Amino acid sequence: VQLVESGGGLVQAGGSLRLSCVYSGSIFRINLMGWYRQAPGKQRELVAHITDAGVTTYAESVKGRFTISRDKAKKMVDLQMDNLKPEDTAVYYCLGDFQIMGVAGVEESDYWGQGTQVTVSS
Repeated sequence: VQLVESGGGLVQAGGSLRLSCVYSGSIFRINLMGWYRQAPGKQRELVAHITDAGVTTYAESVKGRFTISRDKAKKMVDLQMDNLKPEDTAVYYCLGDFQIMGVAGVEESDYWGQGTQVTVSS
């Protein structure tokens, strides 16, 4: 199983970026997918996630500014980030809560991408 993020970069406050995460591998079932971020000196925190049924959850700090979406056919989950603020600066990670077919049967685990840097200048 592999998750690959793209779309990070440098943007001025008030600007927009769109992050994409493409997943691949022998995935039996997807429970949910999400985006997390980690700023220097801080713990990794939830930004948004979306269940296989399409139910979304957002951190309070990004509600109304960020939108998570998933394209099942393209095996991709995106994060549209609008009205970016300097405090959004962080490394953003894609998460997949997947069930895979292991030796002993179905196994459930979290898989992470390598991260993509988002920097918002004031």
